[in-house]
Amino acid sequence: MKACILEHGTCRPVSPTPILVRTWIICAMLTMIGAAYPGGGHAAEPISLGDAIDALHRSVEFFRTQASSHGGYVFRISEDLSLREGEEKVGQTTAWIEPPATPSVGQAYLEAYQLTSDPMLLDAARQTAAALLRGQLVSGGWGEKIEFAEQDRKRYAYRVDSADVGKRHNTTTFDDDKTQSVIRFLMRLDVATEQSDAELHEAVVVALDGVLKSQYANGAWPQRYDGTSTPASNARLAASYPTTWSKTHPKQKYDRYYTLNDGTIADLIATMLDAFDHYQDARYLDAAMRGGDFLVLAQMPSPQPGWAQQYNEQMQPAWARKFEPPAISGAESQQVMRTLLVLYRRSADPRYLQAVQKALPYYESCLRDDGRLARFYELHTNRPLYMNRKYELSYSDADVPTHYSFVVGSSLSRIRNEMEKVSALPKNRLWVQSSPKPEKQSKSLTEQTARAVATLDARGAWVERGQLKNYPDADVSRVISSKTFIGNLRTLATFIAAEKN
Repeated sequence: MKACILEHGTCRPVSPTPILVRTWIICAMLTMIGAAYPGGGHAAEPISLGDAIDALHRSVEFFRTQASSHGGYVFRISEDLSLREGEEKVGQTTAWIEPPATPSVGQAYLEAYQLTSDPMLLDAARQTAAALLRGQLVSGGWGEKIEFAEQDRKRYAYRVDSADVGKRHNTTTFDDDKTQSVIRFLMRLDVATEQSDAELHEAVVVALDGVLKSQYANGAWPQRYDGTSTPASNARLAASYPTTWSKTHPKQKYDRYYTLNDGTIADLIATMLDAFDHYQDARYLDAAMRGGDFLVLAQMPSPQPGWAQQYNEQMQPAWARKFEPPAISGAESQQVMRTLLVLYRRSADPRYLQAVQKALPYYESCLRDDGRLARFYELHTNRPLYMNRKYELSYSDADVPTHYSFVVGSSLSRIRNEMEKVSALPKNRLWVQSSPKPEKQSKSLTEQTARAVATLDARGAWVERGQLKNYPDADVSRVISSKTFIGNLRTLATFIAAEKN
């Protein structure tokens, strides 16, 4: 008798194991009860602790041995494991850095270990850390990927291979939370293992030193850092509007600009705060606060008291990529405001709160009719600014490229709630560290766990409908995703912890 699992409308043949049979029954019961009681007034049929533990073990074993390269990961893999991609095509001996790839998977292993105390998960986290250490550059951080094949490694100045940089690639990147996410994972593993791994601890110290060395005098950071000294900056120069600015891309380098784009500085501040919390080294707290000082300096004057994506040495909004013009940002500025409120909680410095109090009403006035924000607002006029598919500036969003978010969601109401909350708190109650409470068993958690167990295939993989965007001509309709693995692993670990408690 052949069996199948119905996934996204497709019946896929599988070998029926006892665990799958049990979980099919549970899911079928949940489906029938849900159909009979669409209001959801029923209690979910509990899945067994043993089933959840078995699913966790099988999924981790598969992901470690079949989906990784030397302990490193990518964004997506084809179902047959033959094709792999991060932001670009990669081969079988390459790992990707940007979340949700290698450091995110490692962090998921570590969090699952801390929930369950399962040694298999700690071993998996250590394996991922070892892969990351093999990709650390002499400049202290990480690039976009790690190459493990010897012929490819020769192009990079990896610390474990050689300290001789020469013409090798040695550029730490802070873009898209790459280096920052690695540091945060390695720090947390270092602390969780009580600094018992000297090589791991040394790598963390070198990485944090690189972040400190790359910070400008005004508190900002560049998007990339190659280990050389950063250019001098005026620590007191505040943001201003350029008298004129080119409406066409000038094709100039921007990697040493003061960069808020994609959360670069906000992520670095968060990383420095984490470092201080872990190691109690005042240098890290000072770096975070100086980053906040830059955010205060970078706030544009009225009538547009927001922030740009990036600033040149004159502290004026500047071009980056051909679709990132000098403008007031509706996206990055929301993360800036959240970061300033965190810094206010940590320091009680009123400048951080005042910056948000000035900016928030402005951004609330910028909301589009659909409740969202434009990615860019034109300098001086404040008109929403877009690009058409020819990469020409436009006031219309009717023909924008699809690879970039020219319209972004709004979290302004949540920012306002937090701003009003901290404004009402006495200074001695602004920052109270508390340990997270273990999640209790719930109907929702049970249903999510049953779904995770039921959709795990015979190999231990979660396969879903999807494509590999870097292989448009490949016949791929089903993929294995690191993001999905991370989510399901956390669900299983949370369920196991709740059951044990």
